[in-house]
Amino acid sequence: QVQLVESGGGLVQAGGSMRLSCAASGSIFSVTNVMGWYRQAPGKQRELVAVLASGGSINYANSVKGRFTISRDNAKNTMYLQMNSLKPEDTAVYYCAATRRTVKWPPERADFGSWGQGTQVTVSS
Repeated sequence: QVQLVESGGGLVQAGGSMRLSCAASGSIFSVTNVMGWYRQAPGKQRELVAVLASGGSINYANSVKGRFTISRDNAKNTMYLQMNSLKPEDTAVYYCAATRRTVKWPPERADFGSWGQGTQVTVSS
């Protein structure tokens, strides 16, 4: 399984922006089929934020459409989540995830075999 390390979290005011990064180990990144971002707020289940397939398909949660952008840079073995117009309800621990398997679209949380340790994003009102 690929190893994933998130970075870029922190504290931001509502309306601000933040970019999260997810660094993948080695050249395995080039054969990762689907990568994505999930988040988990206190007392809530982990939920999808955005997923990106190697072929270019993208799926966003309705709550972040138009505000968040997922992307990847194969040369840098890194996936990104650009978050704009942040809201207090975006506060959560954000996790990146990856799978090398061919999965149905959009994938489900159980389809991802590799997870990062998470990075805290806090949006103050």
